[in-house]
Amino acid sequence: MQAREPDAPTVDPYAANCPSRQVLDRIGDRWTVLVVGSLAHGPMRFSELARRIEGVSQKMLTQTLRGLERDGLVTRTVHPEVPPRVEYGLTDVGRTLIAPLDALDAWARHNLPQIERSRTRYDQARG
Repeated sequence: MQAREPDAPTVDPYAANCPSRQVLDRIGDRWTVLVVGSLAHGPMRFSELARRIEGVSQKMLTQTLRGLERDGLVTRTVHPEVPPRVEYGLTDVGRTLIAPLDALDAWARHNLPQIERSRTRYDQARG
């Protein structure tokens, strides 16, 4: 059990009004997972992210990047060039997500065959 600062608010993600829920919503979002995974190797431009993350719309990628920037997980750097070059990168806090997301990726890869078998059985039973 972690010690809590005396003035720190109680954090209970099961409580409807707890701010930690918003954080969990952000980091548990599939597009966030894919953006953070993509940026784990270094800064990227918007177009590079869009090509790397198949299926993400421009609108959703924009919303995801803005949310991550707002939460301090991603930086947006505008380079003073003509034409302007904008790059996105992980902050120090954003980089702390790499290890947990790598663990989730490993779990998904390891368990995917069983999950696919379970889905097939379920779908066949529900016909």
